Amino acid sequence: MTDPYENLANAIILQAVKDYRTAGKKLKRNPKNKDAKLMVEDCERFFCSDWFGQLTSVDGKRLLKKLQEELT
Repeated sequence: MTDPYENLANAIILQAVKDYRTAGKKLKRNPKNKDAKLMVEDCERFFCSDWFGQLTSVDGKRLLKKLQEELT
């Protein structure tokens, strides 16, 4: 049985990935979209944060790089 806290941590990370992808696509279509730009910046900070490191052993900077590659 999986740990509920691990499930929560995974859900937080997956939501951040989804938010980043959605905002990145919006920003690509409309570079002046302020809300999308803020969401991308927030997600980037999250992926590089100490909190991200507390939630998972995944390398946040590597994950961010992969997400950025997806959008190009």
